[in-house]
Amino acid sequence: MIIAPSLLASDHTRFGREAERAGRSGAEWLHLDIMDGHFVPNISFGPEVVRSLRPLTKLFFDVHLMCSKPDILLEPFAKAGSDQITIHVELGEAVIPLIWKIKSLGKKVGLAVNPPTPIAQVQPYLPLIDCLLVMTVNPGFGGQSFIYETLPKVQQANIWRRELNLRYRVEVDGGINHQTAGECAAAGADTFVSGTTLFKAPNLRAAVRKMQKVVNQYDPALADLAIEKNPQLAL
Repeated sequence: MIIAPSLLASDHTRFGREAERAGRSGAEWLHLDIMDGHFVPNISFGPEVVRSLRPLTKLFFDVHLMCSKPDILLEPFAKAGSDQITIHVELGEAVIPLIWKIKSLGKKVGLAVNPPTPIAQVQPYLPLIDCLLVMTVNPGFGGQSFIYETLPKVQQANIWRRELNLRYRVEVDGGINHQTAGECAAAGADTFVSGTTLFKAPNLRAAVRKMQKVVNQYDPALADLAIEKNPQLAL
């Protein structure tokens, strides 16, 4: 199980110190939300911020491109120090070329799906990706409430992973607190992006440890089988 504090919820006047603080928290990844003001109605930061943070921590940089033209951003973010670059399935015909471009840059590939988008749209790409990001809020702003209707997507992603004998991670992002992290873990998620709950906590390390304790109660390999026996686990 991987915990990924989201830098979007940190103190924006102290990105460097906040990244260092995340590195000392016991988390494994740092999630970096990149928004262009077109694909989502907000703007965050660019590759130079990522480049400046890279020497400060050994955390895995999980870069999420919520952008309408990610093709022009892949190389800059790869060179800046990204470890994984995630694009959106909503980009349609552009998805396959983007996946291969990310691979050619030597980075892991993530594919995200928004709450209104049918989970079936990601299925053709599953053998090609390293991580499937199920958005559990509509992307663009931090601090939103978890959308419970997305839990069946998490469950389906986990079922496909087992049935197809694939090894992609099932990541969730949006409204992830200590309660919803547990519910997502029960549905099969193994990677948890959390912004407000972690960065706004009085003690980031304690908040990360608490979330780790919650999600480590579950085994993603068995989650879909458990849900079949007790559907309330995913509700």
